[in-house]
Amino acid sequence: MPTKKVIDHFSQEPEAHVLELPNGLRIVHQQLDRAVAHCGLMMGAGSRNEKPNEHGLAHFLEHCLFKGTEKRKTFHILSRLDAVGGELNAFTSKEETWVHASFLYHDYERAIELIADIVFHANFPEKEIEKEKEVILDEINSYKDSPADMIFEEFDEVIFGSGAMGRTILGSEKSLERFGSKHLNDFRKRILSRGQVIFSSAGNIPVEELQALVEKHMGHVKLKKASEQDKHHFDYVPKDIQSIKDIHQVHYVMGTPAYAFQDERRPALGLLNNLLGGPAMNNRLSMNIRERHGIAYHVDSNYAPFSDCGVFTIYVGSEKKHLEKSKQLIWKELDVLKAKALTPHALQEAKKQIMGQIALSHDSGSAIMFNLAKSLMLFGQIDTLTEVFRRLQLITADDLVEVARDVFDPSKMSSITYSYK
Repeated sequence: MPTKKVIDHFSQEPEAHVLELPNGLRIVHQQLDRAVAHCGLMMGAGSRNEKPNEHGLAHFLEHCLFKGTEKRKTFHILSRLDAVGGELNAFTSKEETWVHASFLYHDYERAIELIADIVFHANFPEKEIEKEKEVILDEINSYKDSPADMIFEEFDEVIFGSGAMGRTILGSEKSLERFGSKHLNDFRKRILSRGQVIFSSAGNIPVEELQALVEKHMGHVKLKKASEQDKHHFDYVPKDIQSIKDIHQVHYVMGTPAYAFQDERRPALGLLNNLLGGPAMNNRLSMNIRERHGIAYHVDSNYAPFSDCGVFTIYVGSEKKHLEKSKQLIWKELDVLKAKALTPHALQEAKKQIMGQIALSHDSGSAIMFNLAKSLMLFGQIDTLTEVFRRLQLITADDLVEVARDVFDPSKMSSITYSYK
Protein backbone atom coordinates (compact mmCIF):
# COMPACT_ATOMS: atom_id res chain seq x y z
CA MET A 1 0.00 0.00 0.00
CA PRO A 2 1.35 3.49 -0.73
CA THR A 3 2.92 4.93 2.37
CA LYS A 4 1.20 7.65 4.35
CA LYS A 5 3.95 9.97 3.17
CA VAL A 6 3.06 9.31 -0.49
CA ILE A 7 -0.67 9.77 0.13
CA ASP A 8 0.00 12.96 2.07
CA HIS A 9 1.96 14.24 -0.92
CA PHE A 10 -1.11 13.96 -3.15
CA SER A 11 -3.27 15.62 -0.51
CA GLN A 12 -1.05 18.69 -0.96
CA GLU A 13 -1.65 18.91 -4.72
CA PRO A 14 -3.00 22.22 -6.05
CA GLU A 15 -6.73 22.66 -5.67
CA ALA A 16 -8.99 22.05 -8.65
CA HIS A 17 -11.10 25.18 -9.15
CA VAL A 18 -14.63 24.96 -10.58
CA LEU A 19 -16.27 28.10 -11.97
CA GLU A 20 -19.28 28.92 -14.13
CA LEU A 21 -19.67 31.78 -16.57
CA PRO A 22 -23.00 33.67 -16.83
CA ASN A 23 -23.80 31.81 -20.07
CA GLY A 24 -23.63 28.44 -18.28
CA LEU A 25 -20.18 27.35 -19.52
CA ARG A 26 -18.34 25.60 -16.70
CA ILE A 27 -14.60 25.87 -16.16
CA VAL A 28 -12.41 23.46 -14.20
CA HIS A 29 -8.73 24.23 -13.69
CA GLN A 30 -5.76 22.91 -11.79
CA GLN A 31 -2.71 25.15 -11.72
CA LEU A 32 0.45 23.12 -12.29
CA ASP A 33 3.99 24.42 -12.08
CA ARG A 34 5.01 23.00 -15.46
CA ALA A 35 6.21 24.53 -18.72
CA VAL A 36 3.70 22.54 -20.79
CA ALA A 37 0.00 23.27 -20.36
CA HIS A 38 -3.15 21.53 -21.57
CA CYS A 39 -6.68 22.75 -22.11
CA GLY A 40 -9.74 21.64 -23.99
CA LEU A 41 -13.45 21.93 -24.48
CA MET A 42 -15.47 18.85 -23.58
CA MET A 43 -18.98 18.50 -24.95
CA GLY A 44 -20.90 15.90 -22.97
CA ALA A 45 -22.37 14.33 -26.07
CA GLY A 46 -21.09 11.73 -28.48
CA SER A 47 -22.35 8.98 -30.74
CA ARG A 48 -25.05 7.93 -28.26
CA ASN A 49 -26.73 11.31 -28.79
CA GLU A 50 -27.28 10.66 -32.49
CA LYS A 51 -30.77 10.08 -33.83
CA PRO A 52 -31.40 6.93 -35.92
CA ASN A 53 -30.66 8.79 -39.16
CA GLU A 54 -27.49 10.44 -37.77
CA HIS A 55 -25.17 7.44 -37.46
CA GLY A 56 -21.59 8.78 -37.40
CA LEU A 57 -22.58 12.46 -37.24
CA ALA A 58 -20.82 13.18 -33.91
CA HIS A 59 -17.53 11.86 -35.28
CA PHE A 60 -18.08 13.68 -38.59
CA LEU A 61 -18.63 16.93 -36.66
CA GLU A 62 -15.35 16.42 -34.79
CA HIS A 63 -13.52 16.19 -38.13
CA CYS A 64 -15.34 19.08 -39.79
CA LEU A 65 -14.67 21.54 -36.98
CA PHE A 66 -11.16 21.81 -38.45
CA LYS A 67 -12.31 22.55 -42.00
CA GLY A 68 -12.78 26.30 -41.70
CA THR A 69 -14.30 29.07 -39.60
CA GLU A 70 -15.67 32.52 -40.25
CA LYS A 71 -12.10 33.91 -40.18
CA ARG A 72 -9.78 30.92 -40.79
CA LYS A 73 -9.23 28.30 -43.46
CA THR A 74 -8.00 24.80 -42.65
CA PHE A 75 -4.34 25.73 -43.14
CA HIS A 76 -4.56 28.59 -40.65
CA ILE A 77 -6.37 26.41 -38.09
CA LEU A 78 -3.75 23.68 -38.29
CA SER A 79 -0.85 26.14 -38.26
CA ARG A 80 -1.97 28.33 -35.37
CA LEU A 81 -0.55 26.10 -32.59
CA ASP A 82 1.90 24.13 -34.73
CA ALA A 83 3.74 27.39 -35.38
CA VAL A 84 4.66 27.65 -31.69
CA GLY A 85 5.36 23.95 -31.18
CA GLY A 86 1.93 23.17 -29.75
CA GLU A 87 -0.56 20.49 -30.69
CA LEU A 88 -4.28 20.66 -31.50
CA ASN A 89 -6.40 17.53 -31.55
CA ALA A 90 -9.91 16.14 -31.07
CA PHE A 91 -11.72 12.87 -30.49
CA THR A 92 -15.21 11.45 -30.18
CA SER A 93 -16.45 8.69 -27.89
CA LYS A 94 -19.92 7.35 -27.17
CA GLU A 95 -20.58 10.08 -24.59
CA GLU A 96 -18.04 12.86 -25.27
CA THR A 97 -16.65 15.08 -28.01
CA TRP A 98 -13.37 16.82 -27.23
CA VAL A 99 -11.29 19.55 -28.84
CA HIS A 100 -8.05 19.97 -26.91
CA ALA A 101 -4.57 21.42 -27.09
CA SER A 102 -1.10 21.08 -25.55
CA PHE A 103 1.33 24.02 -25.64
CA LEU A 104 3.87 26.07 -23.70
CA TYR A 105 2.03 27.83 -20.90
CA HIS A 106 2.64 31.36 -22.21
CA ASP A 107 0.49 30.46 -25.26
CA TYR A 108 -2.69 29.93 -23.23
CA GLU A 109 -4.65 32.69 -24.97
CA ARG A 110 -3.61 31.45 -28.41
CA ALA A 111 -4.97 27.98 -27.55
CA ILE A 112 -8.19 29.20 -25.93
CA GLU A 113 -9.02 31.56 -28.81
CA LEU A 114 -8.38 28.82 -31.38
CA ILE A 115 -10.54 26.24 -29.59
CA ALA A 116 -13.34 28.80 -29.24
CA ASP A 117 -13.10 29.67 -32.92
CA ILE A 118 -13.34 26.14 -34.30
CA VAL A 119 -16.01 24.91 -31.88
CA PHE A 120 -18.34 27.91 -31.96
CA HIS A 121 -17.58 29.47 -35.34
CA ALA A 122 -16.86 26.60 -37.71
CA ASN A 123 -18.75 27.29 -40.97
CA PHE A 124 -18.57 23.82 -42.56
CA PRO A 125 -17.77 24.69 -46.21
CA GLU A 126 -19.44 22.08 -48.42
CA LYS A 127 -16.35 21.51 -50.57
CA GLU A 128 -14.21 20.77 -47.54
CA ILE A 129 -16.70 18.50 -45.81
CA GLU A 130 -17.13 16.44 -48.98
CA LYS A 131 -13.37 15.86 -49.00
CA GLU A 132 -13.46 14.93 -45.31
CA LYS A 133 -15.99 12.19 -46.05
CA GLU A 134 -13.28 10.42 -48.05
CA VAL A 135 -10.88 10.71 -45.11
CA ILE A 136 -13.42 9.11 -42.78
CA LEU A 137 -14.15 6.35 -45.30
CA ASP A 138 -10.44 5.53 -45.22
CA GLU A 139 -10.64 5.47 -41.41
CA ILE A 140 -13.61 3.08 -41.57
CA ASN A 141 -11.75 0.82 -44.00
CA SER A 142 -8.67 0.80 -41.78
CA TYR A 143 -10.86 -0.59 -38.99
CA LYS A 144 -12.15 -3.27 -41.34
CA ASP A 145 -8.53 -4.25 -41.95
CA SER A 146 -8.02 -4.64 -38.19
CA PRO A 147 -10.05 -7.58 -36.82
CA ALA A 148 -8.82 -6.84 -33.29
CA ASP A 149 -10.68 -3.51 -33.54
CA MET A 150 -13.68 -4.66 -35.55
CA ILE A 151 -14.54 -7.44 -33.14
CA PHE A 152 -15.13 -4.91 -30.34
CA GLU A 153 -17.31 -2.78 -32.60
CA GLU A 154 -19.45 -5.84 -33.32
CA PHE A 155 -19.47 -6.82 -29.65
CA ASP A 156 -20.97 -3.45 -28.67
CA GLU A 157 -23.96 -4.29 -30.86
CA VAL A 158 -24.29 -7.66 -29.11
CA ILE A 159 -24.40 -5.93 -25.72
CA PHE A 160 -26.37 -2.78 -26.52
CA GLY A 161 -28.43 -3.78 -29.54
CA SER A 162 -29.01 -1.74 -32.69
CA GLY A 163 -29.50 1.62 -30.93
CA ALA A 164 -26.94 4.43 -30.72
CA MET A 165 -24.86 2.75 -27.97
CA GLY A 166 -24.47 -0.36 -30.10
CA ARG A 167 -23.47 1.41 -33.30
CA THR A 168 -19.91 2.21 -34.35
CA ILE A 169 -18.73 5.74 -33.65
CA LEU A 170 -17.34 6.14 -37.17
CA GLY A 171 -20.62 5.69 -39.02
CA SER A 172 -20.93 3.98 -42.39
CA GLU A 173 -20.44 4.87 -46.04
CA LYS A 174 -24.21 5.06 -46.49
CA SER A 175 -24.79 7.33 -43.48
CA LEU A 176 -21.92 9.68 -44.42
CA GLU A 177 -23.32 10.26 -47.91
CA ARG A 178 -26.35 12.19 -46.69
CA PHE A 179 -24.58 14.56 -44.27
CA GLY A 180 -24.15 18.21 -45.21
CA SER A 181 -23.45 21.51 -43.47
CA LYS A 182 -27.02 21.78 -42.16
CA HIS A 183 -26.76 18.42 -40.39
CA LEU A 184 -23.50 19.54 -38.77
CA ASN A 185 -24.89 22.90 -37.69
CA ASP A 186 -28.05 21.38 -36.25
CA PHE A 187 -26.16 18.71 -34.33
CA ARG A 188 -23.66 21.24 -32.96
CA LYS A 189 -26.48 23.50 -31.73
CA ARG A 190 -28.14 20.53 -30.07
CA ILE A 191 -25.09 19.43 -28.08
CA LEU A 192 -23.89 22.90 -27.03
CA SER A 193 -26.12 23.18 -23.99
CA ARG A 194 -25.84 24.39 -20.41
CA GLY A 195 -24.34 21.79 -18.11
CA GLN A 196 -23.00 19.79 -21.04
CA VAL A 197 -20.03 21.98 -22.02
CA ILE A 198 -16.93 22.15 -19.84
CA PHE A 199 -13.66 23.98 -20.44
CA SER A 200 -10.92 22.03 -18.67
CA SER A 201 -7.37 23.18 -18.02
CA ALA A 202 -4.18 21.92 -16.36
CA GLY A 203 -1.26 24.29 -16.50
CA ASN A 204 0.70 27.18 -15.10
CA ILE A 205 -1.82 30.02 -15.10
CA PRO A 206 -3.73 31.53 -12.15
CA VAL A 207 -7.40 30.60 -12.20
CA GLU A 208 -8.48 34.26 -12.28
CA GLU A 209 -6.43 34.87 -15.43
CA LEU A 210 -7.77 31.71 -17.04
CA GLN A 211 -11.35 32.68 -16.25
CA ALA A 212 -10.83 36.09 -17.85
CA LEU A 213 -9.44 34.53 -21.04
CA VAL A 214 -12.23 31.97 -21.32
CA GLU A 215 -14.85 34.65 -20.70
CA LYS A 216 -13.23 36.88 -23.34
CA HIS A 217 -13.38 34.21 -26.04
CA MET A 218 -16.33 32.04 -25.00
CA GLY A 219 -18.47 34.16 -22.69
CA HIS A 220 -20.53 35.52 -25.60
CA VAL A 221 -21.68 32.07 -26.71
CA LYS A 222 -25.35 31.32 -26.13
CA LEU A 223 -25.81 27.83 -24.72
CA LYS A 224 -29.27 26.35 -25.04
CA LYS A 225 -31.11 24.82 -22.11
CA ALA A 226 -30.06 21.21 -21.66
CA SER A 227 -32.62 18.57 -22.53
CA GLU A 228 -33.00 15.45 -20.42
CA GLN A 229 -30.80 12.69 -21.81
CA ASP A 230 -32.55 9.40 -22.32
CA LYS A 231 -31.13 6.58 -20.26
CA HIS A 232 -30.08 3.55 -22.21
CA HIS A 233 -32.65 0.79 -22.14
CA PHE A 234 -31.88 -2.46 -23.88
CA ASP A 235 -33.05 -6.04 -23.73
CA TYR A 236 -29.81 -7.96 -23.49
CA VAL A 237 -29.84 -11.56 -24.62
CA PRO A 238 -26.52 -13.45 -24.48
CA LYS A 239 -25.22 -14.56 -27.87
CA ASP A 240 -22.33 -16.63 -29.21
CA ILE A 241 -21.32 -15.57 -32.71
CA GLN A 242 -18.85 -17.36 -34.98
CA SER A 243 -17.48 -15.62 -38.11
CA ILE A 244 -15.05 -16.82 -40.75
CA LYS A 245 -12.65 -14.10 -41.88
CA ASP A 246 -9.68 -13.81 -44.20
CA ILE A 247 -7.24 -13.61 -41.29
CA HIS A 248 -4.23 -15.47 -39.93
CA GLN A 249 -5.06 -15.44 -36.23
CA VAL A 250 -8.17 -16.25 -34.23
CA HIS A 251 -9.71 -13.30 -32.35
CA TYR A 252 -12.05 -13.98 -29.46
CA VAL A 253 -14.03 -11.63 -27.22
CA MET A 254 -16.29 -12.62 -24.36
CA GLY A 255 -18.14 -10.28 -22.05
CA THR A 256 -21.29 -8.98 -20.44
CA PRO A 257 -23.07 -5.76 -19.44
CA ALA A 258 -21.50 -4.21 -16.35
CA TYR A 259 -21.88 -1.31 -13.90
CA ALA A 260 -22.35 2.37 -14.70
CA PHE A 261 -19.98 5.07 -13.46
CA GLN A 262 -22.10 5.95 -10.45
CA ASP A 263 -22.71 2.36 -9.33
CA GLU A 264 -21.15 1.81 -5.90
CA ARG A 265 -19.72 -1.50 -7.15
CA ARG A 266 -17.69 0.18 -9.90
CA PRO A 267 -14.45 0.55 -7.88
CA ALA A 268 -14.53 -3.14 -6.94
CA LEU A 269 -15.01 -4.22 -10.55
CA GLY A 270 -12.25 -1.85 -11.60
CA LEU A 271 -9.92 -3.48 -9.10
CA LEU A 272 -10.95 -6.97 -10.23
CA ASN A 273 -10.39 -6.08 -13.86
CA ASN A 274 -6.94 -4.69 -13.10
CA LEU A 275 -5.99 -7.85 -11.23
CA LEU A 276 -7.39 -10.14 -13.93
CA GLY A 277 -6.25 -8.58 -17.19
CA GLY A 278 -5.24 -4.97 -16.66
CA PRO A 279 -2.28 -3.12 -18.22
CA ALA A 280 0.40 -4.55 -15.91
CA MET A 281 2.37 -7.45 -17.39
CA ASN A 282 1.82 -9.51 -14.24
CA ASN A 283 -1.97 -9.64 -14.53
CA ARG A 284 -3.44 -13.11 -14.02
CA LEU A 285 -4.54 -13.76 -17.58
CA SER A 286 -1.20 -12.71 -19.05
CA MET A 287 0.84 -14.68 -16.52
CA ASN A 288 -1.21 -17.84 -17.07
CA ILE A 289 -2.04 -17.84 -20.79
CA ARG A 290 0.96 -16.00 -22.23
CA GLU A 291 3.82 -16.59 -19.82
CA ARG A 292 3.05 -20.01 -18.34
CA HIS A 293 1.50 -21.72 -21.37
CA GLY A 294 2.80 -19.55 -24.23
CA ILE A 295 -0.38 -19.92 -26.29
CA ALA A 296 -1.37 -16.28 -26.93
CA TYR A 297 0.55 -13.09 -27.58
CA HIS A 298 -2.31 -10.75 -26.69
CA VAL A 299 -4.74 -11.36 -23.84
CA ASP A 300 -6.41 -8.78 -21.61
CA SER A 301 -9.63 -7.70 -19.95
CA ASN A 302 -11.36 -4.34 -20.02
CA TYR A 303 -14.08 -2.62 -18.03
CA ALA A 304 -15.73 0.39 -19.70
CA PRO A 305 -18.27 2.22 -17.51
CA PHE A 306 -20.64 4.78 -19.02
CA SER A 307 -23.05 7.25 -17.41
CA ASP A 308 -25.88 4.72 -17.10
CA CYS A 309 -24.47 1.36 -18.22
CA GLY A 310 -21.16 -0.43 -18.78
CA VAL A 311 -19.50 -3.40 -20.42
CA PHE A 312 -16.86 -5.91 -19.29
CA THR A 313 -14.82 -7.83 -21.88
CA ILE A 314 -11.96 -10.30 -22.16
CA TYR A 315 -10.00 -10.52 -25.41
CA VAL A 316 -7.54 -13.11 -26.66
CA GLY A 317 -5.76 -13.47 -29.98
CA SER A 318 -4.15 -16.83 -30.66
CA GLU A 319 -3.63 -19.64 -33.12
CA LYS A 320 -6.76 -21.61 -33.89
CA LYS A 321 -5.44 -24.73 -32.18
CA HIS A 322 -4.92 -22.83 -28.91
CA LEU A 323 -8.32 -21.14 -28.64
CA GLU A 324 -10.15 -23.79 -26.61
CA LYS A 325 -7.24 -24.07 -24.19
CA SER A 326 -7.24 -20.28 -23.82
CA LYS A 327 -10.96 -20.29 -23.01
CA GLN A 328 -10.46 -22.97 -20.37
CA LEU A 329 -7.68 -20.97 -18.74
CA ILE A 330 -9.79 -17.79 -18.79
CA TRP A 331 -12.66 -19.54 -17.02
CA LYS A 332 -10.26 -21.07 -14.55
CA GLU A 333 -9.16 -17.59 -13.48
CA LEU A 334 -12.74 -16.29 -13.36
CA ASP A 335 -13.89 -19.26 -11.28
CA VAL A 336 -11.07 -18.74 -8.79
CA LEU A 337 -12.09 -15.12 -8.29
CA LYS A 338 -15.72 -16.16 -7.78
CA ALA A 339 -14.93 -18.97 -5.34
CA LYS A 340 -11.98 -17.82 -3.28
CA ALA A 341 -11.51 -14.50 -1.48
CA LEU A 342 -8.13 -12.85 -1.81
CA THR A 343 -5.85 -13.18 1.18
CA PRO A 344 -5.24 -9.93 3.10
CA HIS A 345 -1.76 -9.75 1.56
CA ALA A 346 -3.00 -10.34 -2.01
CA LEU A 347 -5.75 -7.76 -1.56
CA GLN A 348 -3.29 -5.14 -0.33
CA GLU A 349 -0.91 -5.92 -3.21
CA ALA A 350 -3.75 -5.50 -5.73
CA LYS A 351 -4.71 -2.16 -4.19
CA LYS A 352 -1.12 -1.00 -4.10
CA GLN A 353 -0.73 -1.76 -7.79
CA ILE A 354 -3.81 0.11 -8.98
CA MET A 355 -3.05 3.08 -6.72
CA GLY A 356 0.41 3.29 -8.24
CA GLN A 357 -1.09 3.22 -11.74
CA ILE A 358 -3.55 5.97 -10.84
CA ALA A 359 -0.75 8.07 -9.34
CA LEU A 360 1.38 7.63 -12.48
CA SER A 361 -1.52 8.77 -14.64
CA HIS A 362 -1.52 12.02 -12.68
CA ASP A 363 2.01 12.64 -13.92
CA SER A 364 0.41 13.44 -17.29
CA GLY A 365 -1.00 16.93 -17.56
CA SER A 366 -3.30 15.95 -20.42
CA ALA A 367 -4.72 13.06 -18.37
CA ILE A 368 -5.40 15.48 -15.51
CA MET A 369 -7.23 17.78 -17.92
CA PHE A 370 -9.44 14.96 -19.25
CA ASN A 371 -10.12 13.53 -15.79
CA LEU A 372 -11.09 16.90 -14.31
CA ALA A 373 -13.80 17.45 -16.91
CA LYS A 374 -15.10 13.89 -16.81
CA SER A 375 -15.34 13.91 -13.02
CA LEU A 376 -17.19 17.23 -13.04
CA MET A 377 -19.58 16.05 -15.76
CA LEU A 378 -20.41 12.71 -14.12
CA PHE A 379 -20.27 13.51 -10.42
CA GLY A 380 -20.55 17.28 -10.16
CA GLN A 381 -17.33 17.46 -8.15
CA ILE A 382 -13.59 16.84 -8.32
CA ASP A 383 -12.24 14.16 -6.03
CA THR A 384 -8.65 14.38 -4.85
CA LEU A 385 -6.37 11.37 -5.24
CA THR A 386 -6.52 11.01 -1.49
CA GLU A 387 -10.31 10.52 -1.72
CA VAL A 388 -9.92 8.04 -4.59
CA PHE A 389 -7.39 6.07 -2.58
CA ARG A 390 -9.67 6.16 0.45
CA ARG A 391 -12.49 4.54 -1.50
CA LEU A 392 -10.14 1.85 -2.78
CA GLN A 393 -9.00 1.16 0.77
CA LEU A 394 -12.61 0.38 1.73
CA ILE A 395 -12.96 -2.49 -0.76
CA THR A 396 -12.98 -5.86 0.99
CA ALA A 397 -12.13 -9.33 -0.27
CA ASP A 398 -15.80 -10.27 0.14
CA ASP A 399 -16.79 -7.30 -2.05
CA LEU A 400 -14.61 -8.68 -4.83
CA VAL A 401 -16.11 -12.16 -4.57
CA GLU A 402 -19.64 -10.74 -4.66
CA VAL A 403 -18.90 -8.65 -7.76
CA ALA A 404 -17.07 -11.53 -9.46
CA ARG A 405 -20.04 -13.84 -8.94
CA ASP A 406 -22.38 -11.23 -10.39
CA VAL A 407 -20.35 -10.14 -13.43
CA PHE A 408 -18.56 -13.41 -14.26
CA ASP A 409 -21.78 -15.40 -14.42
CA PRO A 410 -21.56 -17.81 -17.40
CA SER A 411 -25.28 -17.44 -18.11
CA LYS A 412 -24.76 -13.69 -18.76
CA MET A 413 -21.74 -14.01 -21.04
CA SER A 414 -21.72 -13.40 -24.78
CA SER A 415 -18.88 -14.11 -27.17
CA ILE A 416 -17.69 -13.43 -30.71
CA THR A 417 -15.08 -15.53 -32.48
CA TYR A 418 -13.31 -14.47 -35.67
CA SER A 419 -11.70 -17.56 -37.15
CA TYR A 420 -10.33 -18.76 -40.50
CA LYS A 421 -10.83 -21.78 -42.71
